[in-house]
Amino acid sequence: MNEAETRAELIDPGLREAGWGVAEGSRVGREVIAPGRLIGAGRRGKQDIADYVLFYRGQKLGVIEAKKRELPVTEGLAQAKRYAERLQARFAFATNGTGIYRVDMHTGEEGELDDWPSPDKLWDATFERPQPWRERFGAIPFEDKGGFWQPRYYQHNAINRALEAIAEGRDRILLTLATGTGKTAIAFQIAWKLFHARWSLAARASGEPGRRPRILFLADRNILANQAFNDFSAFPEDALVRIDPAVIRKHGRVPKNGSLFFTIFQTFMTGTDEDGNPAPNFGDYPPDFFDFIVIDECHRGGAHDESNWRGILEYFAPAVQLGLTATPKRTYNADTYAYFGEPVYIYSLKEGINDGYLSPFKVRQIATTLDDYIYTADDQVIEGEVEEGRRYSEDDFNRVIEIKEREAYRVRLFMKQINPREKTLVFCATQEHALAVRDLINQSKPSSDPNYCVRVTANDGAEGERFLRLFQDNEKTIPTILTTSQKLSTGVDARNVRNIVLMRPVNSMIEFKQIIGRGTRLYDGKDYFTIYDFVKAYEHFNDSEWDGEPLEPDPCGMCGNQPCTCAVNPPRPCPVCGELPCACEKEPPEPCPACGEYPCVCRKRRKVKIKLADGKERTIRHMSATSFWSPDGKPMSAAQFVENLFGELPELFRNEDELRELWSKPMTRKALLEGLEEKGYGTEQLREIGRLIDADNSDLFDVLAYVAWARPPISRAERVESHRPLIFESIDYSQKEFLEFVLDHYVERGVTELDPEKLPHLIDLKYHSVNDAVRELGSIDNIRNTFMEFQVHLYR
Repeated sequence: MNEAETRAELIDPGLREAGWGVAEGSRVGREVIAPGRLIGAGRRGKQDIADYVLFYRGQKLGVIEAKKRELPVTEGLAQAKRYAERLQARFAFATNGTGIYRVDMHTGEEGELDDWPSPDKLWDATFERPQPWRERFGAIPFEDKGGFWQPRYYQHNAINRALEAIAEGRDRILLTLATGTGKTAIAFQIAWKLFHARWSLAARASGEPGRRPRILFLADRNILANQAFNDFSAFPEDALVRIDPAVIRKHGRVPKNGSLFFTIFQTFMTGTDEDGNPAPNFGDYPPDFFDFIVIDECHRGGAHDESNWRGILEYFAPAVQLGLTATPKRTYNADTYAYFGEPVYIYSLKEGINDGYLSPFKVRQIATTLDDYIYTADDQVIEGEVEEGRRYSEDDFNRVIEIKEREAYRVRLFMKQINPREKTLVFCATQEHALAVRDLINQSKPSSDPNYCVRVTANDGAEGERFLRLFQDNEKTIPTILTTSQKLSTGVDARNVRNIVLMRPVNSMIEFKQIIGRGTRLYDGKDYFTIYDFVKAYEHFNDSEWDGEPLEPDPCGMCGNQPCTCAVNPPRPCPVCGELPCACEKEPPEPCPACGEYPCVCRKRRKVKIKLADGKERTIRHMSATSFWSPDGKPMSAAQFVENLFGELPELFRNEDELRELWSKPMTRKALLEGLEEKGYGTEQLREIGRLIDADNSDLFDVLAYVAWARPPISRAERVESHRPLIFESIDYSQKEFLEFVLDHYVERGVTELDPEKLPHLIDLKYHSVNDAVRELGSIDNIRNTFMEFQVHLYR
């Protein structure tokens, strides 16, 4: 029997006999765990596919790896264990149809079985003690949105881990998943199961389902709250409530009728009481109003001890709170992990790229002769006071000092290097800088559309949000470029971003990973994205915290436990006014003694604007280099990056001399290209590699030599110029004139112009008829020989 016959005739009947697919709530499925890393030209690496996954009551209990009957029973055991570990199934099974071998992934216990265990028996072996809420959650199927959504393995793991924590009575839960892996979809499915299982704080206390839970989705930006509101549209319309200041002003109170509430921290922090005095809106809800709260991007200050947001979380302390973050390390966000405790599930950027759920990337490092600046007397100070002798660095530009010519040079530089039709995000120092860069791009744009490049920052309000929605729509090509400062560094789902341009320093690892996440989302035809780095942000890759498992959290200083088990006292009313939250009238802050304004505008006034002396802009020069980085933040050679994208270069030639010999003759070159295409290195792939290594204008021969031996490529024009004496050494004037014409086409369009099939077309272009060509060059055989033989000299 082969494997398919073994499965159909021995394994499938055995599983049915044990009750799998027969008992209610049980099923057997084949699961694509990971689609395979992107390897270029729309292709992927090897998929990870589990032959059988045993589902019961919404849980994955076991993984089976099947082999044909003639192989040993444990032949597939290593695969089964690997798949069980990734799917977080308790048991791994290997079988050849006649034998069954089982491994308990928790205890390590293993051995042969006589028969397949029934669903109930495997459930009891997986979960040693009953948990009613686990079974209630499992009985609620995922909302598949009309069959268009199925959970990826890591999403299923994250949902299960969070629900298991809720079932066990945990109040603070943290999920750490890389940007672009679907955190909002995970939050939706958790809410879906809680809603339909009728879980609530009261139900948890009684142990029996009760009313529908009240769930709050809390973000720090309107676009994130709006995205979540739209993503939760499968819930009944009357269950969804968007809390915003306009609604509160219109009704004079916060909305309370509904089940799922969406708002931003800022809306909750503002508001007034009945007398018009400042009072935060969240205080209008009782502390136990919400049963479950999702805090999106929770690393951004929400758990900080001194943060105003922390006041909201503590006010609603009775609720179960789920934090979502993309940043696993704790150096920069220790307070987040201290507040929520150890993450119940982690899925890293590295795993996402290697699984094929996220796009890989390359970095284009660019340095100019005006990366820093010292004032000289021939430059003109347009505004402000320049400090003579001070070296202004990257951190100062567009905050303390502004030189328009510098920014214009950088804009021209990256606009020449990107594909102007590809969607691009440009990160700028300030909102004002983003405005200036937008103007510079539009002044030299290749498009006639006035909205080719737009700014999207906090100051752009509703119009900026509209442009962002258009940018996110993959069917629309305008706007093509967005400039921003902070607004788009996180949480914006735009899948077809191909370029990210950094024109401001990125000082935190958290923000750097968030910005990288703007490009990692998958899109058809997108094999990788490019970061154009003017500010040395790539140095973050050298940081030990780039990726990996989080550090062990420190235990609580009071109780010594992790997570903390200290009793949390509910917030107390203000001792002065007796209100919660405090309604005491606050003294207005003192204005700045220098400028007399609050907030102080001194710094803004101090900005220095410089106009470079005539001719200086023309002397600005730049150096650039492309670097390649593995998903774990380690530098790679271009050859390694290409190999990861396209697979290993096939061994169709032994050395450079043999490649040169094959390439210099049109017929053997054609055979070599056909052989390469069969192995995944077709002409289109080679051209894409040429773009990757900044060799768009080089011969495909140079691309192959670079990949094989790291030989620096030269342009086609340089190749022609350096070989011209050899090519024209022993030919007459007419032949020289013809070959000049051929070489011009070669320089412009590439090596395909040297294919013998192109010869009739070239003759027609040059001489308009074969007879005229014969009169100039001799017989057809002479023309053909001239065309074929000069190519040997071109590649010598």
